[in-house]
Amino acid sequence: MTGDLPGFFAPWLASALVLVLSALLPARRVTGYVRDERSGQLLEYRMNGPLVFVVTIGLWLLAGYSGVMPWDWLWTHRWSGTAGALALGIVVSAAVVMTAPSRGGSLLKELYLGRYANPRMFGGRVDAKMVLYVFGATYLELNLLSFAAHHFLSFREDPSPGVVLYVALFTWFVCDYLVFERVHLYTYDLFAERIGFKLVWGCLFFYPYFYGVGLWAAADLPNPHAPVWLLVLATLVFFAGWSLARGANMQKFHFKLNPERTFLGRFRPEAISDGERRLLCSGFWRVSRHVNYLGEILMATGLALSLGQPALVAPWLYPLYYVLLLVPRERDDDRRCGAKYGPLWDEYRRRVPWRIVPRVY
Repeated sequence: MTGDLPGFFAPWLASALVLVLSALLPARRVTGYVRDERSGQLLEYRMNGPLVFVVTIGLWLLAGYSGVMPWDWLWTHRWSGTAGALALGIVVSAAVVMTAPSRGGSLLKELYLGRYANPRMFGGRVDAKMVLYVFGATYLELNLLSFAAHHFLSFREDPSPGVVLYVALFTWFVCDYLVFERVHLYTYDLFAERIGFKLVWGCLFFYPYFYGVGLWAAADLPNPHAPVWLLVLATLVFFAGWSLARGANMQKFHFKLNPERTFLGRFRPEAISDGERRLLCSGFWRVSRHVNYLGEILMATGLALSLGQPALVAPWLYPLYYVLLLVPRERDDDRRCGAKYGPLWDEYRRRVPWRIVPRVY
C-alpha cells in the first residue's frame, strides 16, 4: 500500500496546485451573467484557465524531460490515482456542503445537489465552480498524455495512429473549453446548479478519470491498423459536433451581450419577446432547443470512433454518458424555463418543436 500512496495523493496535490495557480497567476476580470444571491449584483470573475493549464502541463513536461517522473507515471499509478480522486471528491463535497447553512431540504438531497450557489475563495479571487472545471480539464489532459505515453513506450515500433488522433481531438476539446471559458459563464452549470457532490465529485473525479475512458482500454492494445476512412469519419463527426456546440453557445453568448448583433455575419437574431424578456429562435437555435447538446453527443461519438476500434465497448461509455446526462438535463431545463417564462416558453416550443435532435427528438 505504501507504494500506492504517491498515486493516491497525486490528484490532491494537483488540485492544490491548480487552486494556488488560479489565485496567483495574472487574470482578466470579467463580469458574468450570474447574480450574487445576497446583493443581487452581477458576479465578477478572475479568468486565467488557459494560463493555469499551460503552466501545469509545462511542469509535467519539465518533469518528464528531466527524468524526475516517467512519462507514463499517471498510467502506472492509475488505479491508486482513481481511488485518490474518488476520495478527494467525497471529502471536498462533504466539506463544502456541511459548512453551508441548510436550505431546508433533505440532507441527502443537499449533499448531492449542494447548498452554496456560487462560493468564492481568497477574497473573491477564485470562483469555486470555475476552478473545479479548470482542474478537471487540466488533470484530464495530464491523464491523456500519460496514458498515450504508455502506449508509445509499449509499442515503439508500431504505435496506433488512433491513439494520437484521440488525444489530439480531446486536447482540442479541453483547450476549446478553456479558451472560451468566458462563454461558459452563461451556461446551465453556472446559473442553475449548486456546489455539491454532483458538481464537486464530477470535476475532481469523474471528469479527469472517466472522460478518457477510451484510453483505459486502448493504451495497452497494439495498433489495430484501422482504415484511414474510419479515422477521417471520426474527425468529421467530432468537428461537426464541435461546430454545433461551439456555434450555438457563441451565438447565445453574443445575443445576451448584444441582442441586435448578427452572428458570424449571416445569422440575424430573431427572437420572441413578451416585452421584458427575449428568447432567441434563429440560427443554431432554430435547429432544436438544445442543439448544443446534440453537438456534445456527436463530439463524444467522434472520440469513440477515433481510436479505430469500434468493437471496443469502453470508448462508447463516454457518448452513452452524455446521452444519460443531457436528456434528463434537457427535461429539467424545459420545466425550469416553462416556470420562468410561462406563455413565452410555450410560444418558443411551438417555434422550435425539437428538443435535441431535429425530426427525431
